[in-house]
Order: sequence, then structure tokens, then C-alpha cells
Amino acid sequence: MKMPMSAALLTDHYELTMLEAALGSGAAHRRAVFEVFARHLPQGRRYGVVAGTGRVLDALEDFTFGEQEIEFLRRARVVDERTLDYLAGYRFSGDVHGYAEGECYFPGSPIMVVDGTFAEAVLLETLILSILNHDSAVASAASRMVRAAGERPIIEMGSRRTHEAAAVAAARAAYVAGFGSTSNLMAGRLYGVPTAGTAAHAFTLLHDSEHDAFQAQLDFLGTDTTLLVDTYDVAKAVRTAVELAGPRLGAVRIDSGDLRAVAHEVRDMLDGLGATGTRVVVTGDLDEYAIAALAAAPVDGYGVGTSVVTGSGAPTASLVYKLVAREDSGGTLRPVAKRSVGKPSRGGRKTAFRTLEDGVATCELVSVLPDSPVTDSPVPGSTVPGSPVPGSPAPAGTRPLLRPLVRGGAVVGREPLAEARERHRASVAELPKDAHHLSPGDAAVPTVFT
Repeated sequence: MKMPMSAALLTDHYELTMLEAALGSGAAHRRAVFEVFARHLPQGRRYGVVAGTGRVLDALEDFTFGEQEIEFLRRARVVDERTLDYLAGYRFSGDVHGYAEGECYFPGSPIMVVDGTFAEAVLLETLILSILNHDSAVASAASRMVRAAGERPIIEMGSRRTHEAAAVAAARAAYVAGFGSTSNLMAGRLYGVPTAGTAAHAFTLLHDSEHDAFQAQLDFLGTDTTLLVDTYDVAKAVRTAVELAGPRLGAVRIDSGDLRAVAHEVRDMLDGLGATGTRVVVTGDLDEYAIAALAAAPVDGYGVGTSVVTGSGAPTASLVYKLVAREDSGGTLRPVAKRSVGKPSRGGRKTAFRTLEDGVATCELVSVLPDSPVTDSPVPGSTVPGSPVPGSPAPAGTRPLLRPLVRGGAVVGREPLAEARERHRASVAELPKDAHHLSPGDAAVPTVFT
């Protein structure tokens, strides 16, 4: 089934029923502030990575209820006519601030802050969480893999292990976190992620012999191609590959067996045959732990599939979207907080800074802004009446983390993917060394609330 163009129904039923009841009670148009954060990181993780921000901004622009969406809601009797009338004219007109894409985050980090009326902001919960939870989970896993790989490049090749739309988003998120390329062509078309790929075992099996398969690949793709050498006998395949391509063969790929042992054998064979510049690429159920175990092996690159697109055991970032402030009957924005056992939240509109000592992150400083009167005049720097900007002069030795993404309903924070990729490289570089340990441990940077 073709996905509808509007993003409006990529949401949960209860968001519309809350809207209906709030319209009835008169509270729907009160100013409200929602915050996206994680109460904890996945077990064993020392940091998380924000990814999907650009996709959120794209989806927000498409979040409108057209005739087809309204008619579906009417037929299904989801909400009443007054609510349908409101939805027919819906456009988010509030502000969104957030951590920039590629930035690292920690438990309690207010990675996205949505400020508008309750009616406008409550409808965005599922859309924002579905994007950020998926993409941040992928990017967080990908970042660990990139770190384990050191200077060796990694290609993302997990499209066949997830939903077709998730595959595109995963390729984008992995690229933000440092993967060099993807096998997914749609990610290349939509987001400019470099694509790569040569041949699978089926290509070898198609031909009458491995010799014929290699020759065909070399004839049409050139000697810089990568030949897959583990379909039958690895040693024989390596000899055939060099015999046909000569010492300038680009690379060979190993996809099975004891990758560390086989990589040593293949490297020795290639060197003995004079193909000292031929690279050795390994694939096959790799994750950050397997990559780290191959650090001393003569491997020149990795291909990772299932583990990266599924978050390497943590397919969600466990982000939540909670109301943290709302306008009271007197027109003042007041903190509100959930007090459920095991699921508490911290009330109040927040701003965030990262403290640094000698260039190393030491603390995530999250400050609650004071209660603010909601007036008809916008606060300087904001186009939303009464919307306090989550920022103030950065304390000495810190850098601010929240930046404007949407002002008055207009997207202002869109950026090239290359900027998010470079930001992630810089953000990871300032983490303390223990952030990169693969053993279980606490968040590498503590979150301090003031």
C-alpha cells in the first residue's frame, strides 16, 4: 500500500481524543511545553546520539489534515465534528528547540523542546518519538561501531533486515554517526549518503565457475572492484582473483567463518602473490564487539547489516515526550511533572549546557527556567507569543546545547547532513575515554539539574 503524503495520521488515536476533550474543556489553547528525553540509556551504553532531527522537521511540514484524512477520521468516528473542524485548519505555529543532530546526549538531556498550544503540541508526540527513537537508536549503535573500527571504514548494508522505510532512515542515521557509505540506493537519492556495493554469492553461483564469475565482474567493474572469495574455497578463490586481476585488485571480501583467522590467511596469501595493496573487507553478523575483536586483524574495512539497523540490541532509544510546563488560569507558565513510580519527570522549561575541562566533557548541566508570564508579545528571538527562549548566556567553561529548530511554525534549523556528521565527530571527540568502553557502565557524563 502506498504511504499517504500527509504525516498527520502517523500518530496514535489517543492524541486526537485528548484534543477533543481539551477543546471541550477549554484547555486546548493553553500554552504547553513538551520535552523529549531519555530516563536512562540502554544497558551498558555510556552515551546516546541524537539522530532524525532533520526527518522530524520534514515530517512537521507535512503534518496537515487534508480532505482524505478528515474523511477517514469522520468515517471511523474517532473524534467529533468540532475537532474535525479544528484539524482541518491545523498547522503547527509554535517553537521547537533541540540538541542539534549528531550531538551526544545523556539521561535527562532535554534533546527536543516543543512549545505551542496544548492542541498543537500534543498531536506531535508519536510522530516525533517514532522518528527520534528509531534514528537515535541506530546512530547510537553505529557510533560505537565506528569507534571500535578506528580508522577503518564501515559500509551500512542492513536494508534486508528491517522495514523498507526504516532501512532508508537507518542508512541516514548510520552515516550521521560516521559510517562511510550504504548499500541502500534510496538513502543515496533522498539524503546524499554515498552508496557502494559489488556482488553477492548469487553472482558467483550463477556462472559455470568461480573463474568465470570473477572474470565477468572484472570485465565490467574493473580491477578496483571487490571480489567475494568465500563461496567455495577461500584459498583457491584468492589465487584465482589475483591471477585474473593482477596485483592491482581493489579488495576481497570474506563473509563467513572465523573472520580473524581467515583474514590473516587471506592477507598472507595476497602478500605472497604480490597483491600487497589489495584490501581485505569482512562482513557477516558484525556488531561493535565483533569489530573490536578484529582490531588486531589485517582487516581494511567492514560491512555491517542487522546489528546497526536494529540498534545492536537496543532498537529504541527509550525517549519519551512529556508535558513539563503549562499555562495556568492566570496566564503564567508553570512547571508540571509526572510522579508515577519508576517513571518520574522533572517539571519546568529547561535549558542545557555541556561543561568542559581542557576540552573534555565533564557534566550535562540542565537548568529549569523560571516561571514566565504568557503575554501577547513574543520574547525577543521568538515569534511565539509568551514563549521563553530556552537559552541564556552560556556559563564559563560550557557550550549551549539547545538551538532553534522551528520558530512560529517555520523551520529554521534545517542543515546539510554533512554538518550533522561533522558535529557528531566533534561531540564524540570531547567525551571522556571511558565513554568508549564496551563493557557495562554508567553514563560517561553525569546530568546535573539546577
